Amino acid sequence: MKYVITAVILIYSIGANAQQNDTRVYSLGECIEIALENNLSVKLSELDNQNTEINLLQSRMDRLPNFNLGGGYGINWGRSIDPTTNDFINQRINFSSFGGSSSLTLFNGRVINNSIKRDELNAQAAQNNLERTRNTVAMDVTGLYLDVIFNRELEQNSQSQMAITQQQLDRTTKLVDAGGLPITNRLDLEAQLATNEVDLINAENRLSLSLLNLKQALQIPGDQPFDIVVPELELNATIEIVPSTNEIYLDALATLPEVRSADLNVESSIMGMRVAQGSLYPTLSLDGSLRTNFSNFANRARPIFEGTSVEEFEIGYLTNNPTQTVSRMEEVRKIVRIDDDFTFTEQFDENLSKSLSLNLQIPIFNKWRTRNSMQRARLTNEQAEINAEQTRNQVRQSIETARNNASAALKSFQASTRQVSALEQTFTNVENRYNLGVANFVDYQVASSNLFQARSDLTRAKYEYIFRLKILDFYQGKPLSIE
Repeated sequence: MKYVITAVILIYSIGANAQQNDTRVYSLGECIEIALENNLSVKLSELDNQNTEINLLQSRMDRLPNFNLGGGYGINWGRSIDPTTNDFINQRINFSSFGGSSSLTLFNGRVINNSIKRDELNAQAAQNNLERTRNTVAMDVTGLYLDVIFNRELEQNSQSQMAITQQQLDRTTKLVDAGGLPITNRLDLEAQLATNEVDLINAENRLSLSLLNLKQALQIPGDQPFDIVVPELELNATIEIVPSTNEIYLDALATLPEVRSADLNVESSIMGMRVAQGSLYPTLSLDGSLRTNFSNFANRARPIFEGTSVEEFEIGYLTNNPTQTVSRMEEVRKIVRIDDDFTFTEQFDENLSKSLSLNLQIPIFNKWRTRNSMQRARLTNEQAEINAEQTRNQVRQSIETARNNASAALKSFQASTRQVSALEQTFTNVENRYNLGVANFVDYQVASSNLFQARSDLTRAKYEYIFRLKILDFYQGKPLSIE
C-alpha cells in the first residue's frame, strides 16, 4: 500500500510542477488591478460618474445663449395669401421661409449658478462613490487572496502530517518484518495514513475552491491556469493592537470616500434648495431673431423705380404782348422700369426682418409647483443629513467590530501558538515512547491528531488576525498589502 501511496504523491507532484510551469503567478496588487478593471460594479460606478460629469457640463453650458435655425417649404393652391406680399391670390404657389433665433438668460434668481455648484458637488460625490466601490472590491480580493494562502498552508500541514505518518509506517514495517513489533501496529499506521490521505484530499479541494473563488472575483475563466505569490507571513505572538477605536475612527473620517460622499450630498442638497427658491424670482432674458421668405408668385414682372425727370411747358402769357415773359410750369415724372425677374436672392434680401427684445417674466401663480419643489428640496436635504449621520455611525460601529475581532483574533493566535508548542513536545514524547513500545497506537494517534488540529487552528487564527489587521489598516487609510 505504501508504494501505491508513494506513487500517487509522486504523480501528483510531477503533474503539479508541470502545470505550474505554464501557470502565471499573480501578486496581490496584480489581482486587485485585474479585479478593478473587470468588476461590473466598478464599471457601473464609472458610468454613474460619467453621467454626473455630463450633467455638470450641461449646467455650465446653460450660461451661454442658445441659437436655432429653422426653415420650411410648402405649396398652396386655391384662395390663399401670398406670404411675401400678404395679398389674396387664387393660384398655386410654392413658398419657403427661413429664420434664426437666439435667447440669453440675464437673470433667473441665480438658478444657473446654484445648479452648477450643485452638479459640481454631485460629480465629486460620484467620484467618491466610485472610490468606495473600488475599495470594497480591493478588500474583497484581499480576503479571497488570504483565503488561498490559508488553504495552501493547511494543505502543506496535511502533507507534513502524511509524511510523518509515512515515515512512522516505514519504520514500523521494518520492525514488524524483523519480528520486533506485532503486525497490528503496521495495520494501525496504514489506517492512519489513509486518514491523512483523506485529510490531504479535502485540503486540496478547499484550496482549489478558494482559487476558483478568487478567479471568479477577477472575472478569470475557471479553467485558466492561475496561481498567486505566497509571501512570508510571520507574526509575533506578543504584538499588540496600538491604535484605539477613536484614533482609527478619526483617521477613517478623514480618508474614507463614503464619508466624504455623504458630506458632499448634504452640500448638494443645500444647493438644490437654493435652485428651487430661485424659481420665485423674475426671469430676465434677451431675445433676437431673423426672418425671411420666398414665393414663386412674387417671381413675376414688377415696376422698379429708377429716378425722376423734370419737364417744362408753356401755359400762357402774362399780357397780350407775345414778347413778354411766358408763364411756365414744371412737371416731375417718375422713371420706372419693368422687371420681369424677382430672383430668389432678391426676395431673401428684401423680405428680411430682424428683431431684438428684452423680456421679463414674473412668476405669479404656477399651480403651487415652486412651493412643492422647495418642500421636496428641503426633504432631500434632511434625508442627506440623516444619511451622513448614519454613514458615520456605520463607520464607527464597523471600526468597533473590526478592532474587537482583531483583538479576539490576536488572543486566539497567541493561545494557538502556545497550544502548538505544548502539543509538539507531547507528540515528541509519545512518539519516542511508541517507538520504544511503551505507548500504544491509540496514544500515538491521539497525540498526532491533536497536533495536526492545533496546527490547523494556529493557521486559521494567524490568517484571521492578518485579515483583521488589514481591515484596521484600511480604515486608517493605509494601502492594502500583505508583504
